[in-house]
Amino acid sequence: MSSLEVGIIGLPNVGKSTLFNAITKAGAEAANYPFCTIEPNVGIVAVPDERLNVLTKMYSSKKTTPATVRFVDIAGLVQGASKGEGLGNKFLEHIRQVDAVAHVVRCFDDENITHVSAKINPLRDIDTINTELCLADLEIVDKRLAGLVRVLKSGNKAAKVENEILQKVRDALNDGKPARNIGLTADEIFAIRETNLLTLKPILYVANVSEDDLASGGKNSYVEQVEEIAAKENAQTVIICAKVESEIAELDEDEAKEFLSDLGLESSGLDRLIHAAFELLGLMTFLTAGPDECRAWTIVKGTPAVKAAGKIHSDIERGFIRAEIVNYDDLVKYGSINAAREKGLVRLEGKEYIMQDGDVTYFRFNV
Repeated sequence: MSSLEVGIIGLPNVGKSTLFNAITKAGAEAANYPFCTIEPNVGIVAVPDERLNVLTKMYSSKKTTPATVRFVDIAGLVQGASKGEGLGNKFLEHIRQVDAVAHVVRCFDDENITHVSAKINPLRDIDTINTELCLADLEIVDKRLAGLVRVLKSGNKAAKVENEILQKVRDALNDGKPARNIGLTADEIFAIRETNLLTLKPILYVANVSEDDLASGGKNSYVEQVEEIAAKENAQTVIICAKVESEIAELDEDEAKEFLSDLGLESSGLDRLIHAAFELLGLMTFLTAGPDECRAWTIVKGTPAVKAAGKIHSDIERGFIRAEIVNYDDLVKYGSINAAREKGLVRLEGKEYIMQDGDVTYFRFNV
C-alpha cells in the first residue's frame, strides 16, 4: 500500500471544501513533507508522528519522511447524482478509487450559510448521500447479475457463489441499505470485489460543528444524530470545526499548539481524522532510522516481517535473512541502539514475525 487515500464526501455547504482547503494548507506548510497537488481536488499530507522527530534527533538523520495520506475532495454529490445530476457520475467514479470515505455532515446553524434543504437535518443529509450511493451500486449489481446469467448455465461454481451474494446485496440496496451494513464476510466481499461497490467502502463520519460548540466539548443535538447512525454501522465519528481547522492551517507549529490549548484540545481535527482513517483500515506504521533517513512505513496490521521488508524494496523481501527490531519506547528509554542492545532489547526476528506498530527495524538481507 502506498499512500492511504480518503475521499471526502458530503452535500454542498456542509464545510467539506473548507476542510479540504485546511488540509491542503496544512500539507503545504508541513516541514517534513512538501504538499503536492496531483489534481485540483487531491492533496497529500503527512501523518503526524512525534516518534519520527525523536528518532531524527537521535540519529541526526539528514532526511525525515513520514507516512502520508491522500485526501480527495469529491464534489457534486447532490440528490440525483446517481442519475447524473450535478457532476454525479464523474465524482461517483472518484469514490470508487479511494480506500475509505469520510462523510462530512453539517452540525451547526448559520443563517449566513444556506443549506441545500433549507434546514439542518443530519439524518436526512446522510440518508440523501446513502440513497445516491445505493442507487449507483444497484446499477452496477444489476449489470453484473445480467452478465452472470450465461456463465451460470455452464455450472460454474464461482459464478453461482457470486450470484447468491449479489442477490443478497441487491435486496439490501433496494431497501436503501448500504452493502457494508449487511454483514458480508471477508470471503463474500472478496468474491464480489470486481464490482467495486461504493457502499462497501469503509466509512467514518465527520461532524462539522461551530467554533463555540467545539470549545464546549463538540457535542450538540446534531452530532448526537450522527453518532447514532455511526453506532448502528459500527463506524467512528470524528468531531471537527472546519473553520477552526482552516485557522490552524495558517499558524506555525508552536502557534497551533497554543491555539489548540486555548480551545482545550490536544490535537487538531485533521490529526484525529488521519488517525481515525488508519484505524478504520487496520493500518499501522513501522519505522526505519539512520543517519541518512528516518522514515515511517505504512502496513496493514498483521503483516509479517518479510512482507514489511518488501515495502522498502522488493530485493530486501527476496533476500530477507532477519529483521533486527527494537521497540520504540525501549530505544528512547535507553537513548541509543547500542544501549538497547546491551540491555538485550534488540531482537532478531524471522520471516513470519508479525510486525508491531512502532517497531524500529533494520532488515538484514542478501541478494
